[in-house]
Amino acid sequence: MDLKDKKILITGATGGIGNCLVEKFYNFGSSIVASGTNEEKLNNLKKKFPNIHLEKFKLDEHDKIEQFIENINKKLNGLDILVNNAGITLDNLSIRLSEENWKKVLDINLTSSFLMCKYAIKKMLKNKYGRIINITSIVGHTGNLGQANYAASKAGIIAFSKSLAIEYGKKNINVNCVSPGFIKTEMTDKINDEFKKILINKIPKGELGRGEDVSNCVAFLASNMADYINGETIHVNGGMYMA
Repeated sequence: MDLKDKKILITGATGGIGNCLVEKFYNFGSSIVASGTNEEKLNNLKKKFPNIHLEKFKLDEHDKIEQFIENINKKLNGLDILVNNAGITLDNLSIRLSEENWKKVLDINLTSSFLMCKYAIKKMLKNKYGRIINITSIVGHTGNLGQANYAASKAGIIAFSKSLAIEYGKKNINVNCVSPGFIKTEMTDKINDEFKKILINKIPKGELGRGEDVSNCVAFLASNMADYINGETIHVNGGMYMA
């Protein structure tokens, strides 16, 4: 795959999937900016992957995203690939879900991803090349108990990604989504054993996914091997949801 020296921005780089994304592209020889909000975790990434660039950035600061992309473009001397991986959850049953927490999840997961795409595309248009991979979720297709806000944000990512794919496909900018199911991370490690057993029983594969399963798919979509794939969502869920 032609990912050597490709210039890539990965958001949410300090989480379980984010770490795997950084490792995958690092091993392919890409030039990486890893973005997140936890300075300690960012520095730990730097220790593991010394050639990456770090950017601490809060995605809810929408008015600063354009300048953020400008800074990344200057740091890498271009921007070939954007992976929107960052996201938050603030779960509650719908009748107990506050409007504040509804808006906060949509602001970070959906609006921030759109703005990152918007300003990244402006840079990619100048190069007549770009690959954008937006990380959505199985619950954006199925819904989930206590996650009306999160499900809405992830479903929105799929919809706007299709629109961007239509708008910029002729400019050699592909926009696709990867929709993970339940992946073994710090978040799923907190699920109690009884519920985890129920969850796994719903997965034909019979186990939780790995971060590598997601990063393998993202790397494929970012590469020349996926040149004719545009506006698609690839599901990485062990068969739990089959579109």
